[in-house]
Amino acid sequence: MPPNTTASTGQQPGKSGRKKGRKARLFVLVLVLAVIGGVVYGAYWSVSTVRASFPQTKGSITLEGLTAPVDVKRDGNGIPQIYASSDDDLFMAQGFVQAQDRFYEMDVRRHMTSGRLSEMFGRSQVENDEFLRTLGWQRTAQKEYDTELSPATKKYLQAYAKGVNAYLAGKDAEDISLEYAALGFSNDYKPEQWTPVDSVAWLKAMAWDLRGNMQDEIDRSLMTSRLGPKQVADLYPRYPYDRNQVVVRQGQYDELTQTFDGGASGGSAEGAGDGSVDGASEGSTDGTGASTDASADSSSSSGSSALQSQLTGLYDELEDLPEAVGVNGNGIGSNSWVVGGEHTITGKPLLANDPHLSASLPSVWYQMGLHCRTVSGKCQYDVSGYTFAGMPGVIIGHNQNISWGMTNSGADVTDLYLEKLTGDGYLYDGKVKPFTTYEETIEVAGGSPKKIVVRETSNGPLLSDRDGELVKAGRKATVDTAAPDRGDGYGIALRWTALEPGRTMDALFAMNKAAGWDDFRAAAALFEVPSQNLVYADTENHIGYTLPGRIPTRAKGHDGSVPAPGWDSRYGWKGYVEQDELPYEYDPERGYVVTANQAVVGEDYPYTLTTDWGYGTRSQRITDLIESKIKGGGKVSTEDMRQMQMDSSSEIAKLLVPQLLKIDAGGKDVRDAQKLLEGWDYTQDADSAAAAYFNSVWRNVLKLAFGNKLPKELRVEGQCLWVEPVDTTGPADEDRRVRECGQRDADQAQPDGGDRWFEVVRTLMDDEDSDWWTTPKSGTRPGADNRDELFERAMIDARWELTAKLGKDIDSWSWGRLHRLFLKNQTLGTSGPGFLQYVLNRGPWELGGGEATVNATGWNAAGGYGVVWVPSMRMVVNLDDLDKSKWINLSGASGHAYSDHYTDQTDKWAKGQLLDWSFTKQAVDRSTNDTLVLKP
Repeated sequence: MPPNTTASTGQQPGKSGRKKGRKARLFVLVLVLAVIGGVVYGAYWSVSTVRASFPQTKGSITLEGLTAPVDVKRDGNGIPQIYASSDDDLFMAQGFVQAQDRFYEMDVRRHMTSGRLSEMFGRSQVENDEFLRTLGWQRTAQKEYDTELSPATKKYLQAYAKGVNAYLAGKDAEDISLEYAALGFSNDYKPEQWTPVDSVAWLKAMAWDLRGNMQDEIDRSLMTSRLGPKQVADLYPRYPYDRNQVVVRQGQYDELTQTFDGGASGGSAEGAGDGSVDGASEGSTDGTGASTDASADSSSSSGSSALQSQLTGLYDELEDLPEAVGVNGNGIGSNSWVVGGEHTITGKPLLANDPHLSASLPSVWYQMGLHCRTVSGKCQYDVSGYTFAGMPGVIIGHNQNISWGMTNSGADVTDLYLEKLTGDGYLYDGKVKPFTTYEETIEVAGGSPKKIVVRETSNGPLLSDRDGELVKAGRKATVDTAAPDRGDGYGIALRWTALEPGRTMDALFAMNKAAGWDDFRAAAALFEVPSQNLVYADTENHIGYTLPGRIPTRAKGHDGSVPAPGWDSRYGWKGYVEQDELPYEYDPERGYVVTANQAVVGEDYPYTLTTDWGYGTRSQRITDLIESKIKGGGKVSTEDMRQMQMDSSSEIAKLLVPQLLKIDAGGKDVRDAQKLLEGWDYTQDADSAAAAYFNSVWRNVLKLAFGNKLPKELRVEGQCLWVEPVDTTGPADEDRRVRECGQRDADQAQPDGGDRWFEVVRTLMDDEDSDWWTTPKSGTRPGADNRDELFERAMIDARWELTAKLGKDIDSWSWGRLHRLFLKNQTLGTSGPGFLQYVLNRGPWELGGGEATVNATGWNAAGGYGVVWVPSMRMVVNLDDLDKSKWINLSGASGHAYSDHYTDQTDKWAKGQLLDWSFTKQAVDRSTNDTLVLKP
């Protein structure tokens, strides 16, 4: 049964000062600003200083390097549409205009991707830089640029860099951004020239944010310190194929299942044929993914102590990374779907997309149109959509012929390997191999440089080298005699497809000018990292889906779900799934395609793409909404697509509320709260008291049933419990209990409340006496021995939690008061002086929606109710009339605080509104407020 635990409160004792010292989320800065008096503030932060960096948007500017004039037309929201006569001029102008609005953001990103944050922010960032240098994003980006990218792509990247540098020419730092003026108090940092590799490297940061199941891989392994294999399996239930539809239901999927029936070509598919790959064992698995035959049990025999200590330290490293790199993959997803013309009012497809990412200010997206005055061999682009400031081209959007959207596929493209270290090398198939090493010098603002050595094994960089505690743990790790000798200890290496040079930049430009499905598929084949679900629609009334990406194949007995023994080659990658064997659909008979991070294919697909799909809650809700419209004889409109994006129906509430209403809750106050759920339609509007109470009940159910039984490495930092020691057997013994305190950041802890936990609870609902439904008495709060008793306790705890947070009067409760979004500048806005945070940050906004709803305003149930990730933008593309398409961004076009366009879209975004999206020259001219001419 799950370990018996009793909750207590208090702070974690003995917490490492190292971690607290650099937990800066984004950057801990010790600025002279902190001690400057109000008089100096008033004199320095004058209106002229704040406005000095605002971009020129009217008149003309001469740019050396242009071959002909370029028009930059901005609408009332400051969104630019660029018109040029050559590709080079188009992308040079894009670089210039993005730098006008967002250069500080671009500069921070390139320092992050290259592991050079210390050059801007000082010694507090050295350890982050060490970790990022170890990942080696910049090294990989340089290799891509040197050896993989096409001459045309390199030319575009060079033109873009030329435009950025034209903006920088002759400017002091304070003329570029308010943040540089602030940094000037503490160091003499000056922005340097932009390079093409700076643009390529940002793809690595986005790939990191969308890297698949690495977090689940860590969590599953950490759970084994307190939970048995059956209990871990309970918390990772199988995908509900019988209830939630997969993405691909016909076409290439059917062809592959027939082709691979009984075996895979080339012997590359894991689990195909007899399962043997390059001599890998045919032994069974023990539930952890490791083979249990006599020759390959080193994973489990080395695992417990060595692996636990390494993964705990690794998680600390991941948790301390800048938040701009992402919320470590917990629960993050996206929605994208396309409806064919036979089901739409217009008779042509409609395509919707809203990627879910960490909330940031400014938004990660930058809206823009890139137009050739005449599309020809000299100037090939007429495209509009969402870009990344710092990269040429459009990431998501449409051109004159096609539109596309993206969601994260969740494909497993990362593996962690426990490595046996010895002397100057590592053990591999019984022999010691030398490390591949890189010497890196980290420059530090206001301090001395620091040199580090990055070590790599055949599996990838040793992430564990970046933490002294990990090295000590590896040396002292207790392992069984069947594992390799301890030697210098154990380390953790990362194998990740993004650390291999690829051609994703080529793919983006090819996608931007694709004229139809064949062009789009050819472009997608180059889109190697990150692996994405791509939905497609065109003006010729076709729709489709394709899954691109470099997706590894593994030997039988290793499915990538848990770390593997790096010293055994049988656990290495065997190759990659061929592009023509990856799933796709074109014009499916049902007339629509939905992707929302659910399983892409069914169980009979011959390759293991991942063991950690999203569980399909959002995708099935979208599917049901489309089907209800179609079966009711209706046609889908742009407004219908928008309303679907804002759907906030709670699927877990539909399951739990009927049972909660059957419980005879004790006490008038609890019964009054319980009555809020009577007649509730399960919609989580911002003003809903029922949604507030239900989500609090849900949070407390998770805490009582699961959270209090998880190991400390997964629980919220500072939340302490009295628990049985790990080695306890037999009946609970209160005298042996020890106090353990959580170690994880609140927005990263478990149970996070996402749709995996929906499925966990759904699976256990009929087992009313499951051990998971037990919880001890706490003070005056009753204990529980079964499901309904635990639900009653959760309703009691929720009532008093909301009384404390929202007041005793339930008529004043609302979900939005709990579920708030703060937009923070991801550098000085998170940990600069209070005055500067006030200048740079905005909010709060009270939001509806929630976890695993279509309107996915994510919150972490273990940590609280605050919004931690959001639909970072929303768009609906009308392929009948592109000028009737709609879009919105989380913040605004500008990265300059106090610009009219800093957060001018956020209020509309929060209400679910969309802006008009002009595309044709006539529509753009009608919506233009300011025109700037860039002259050669």
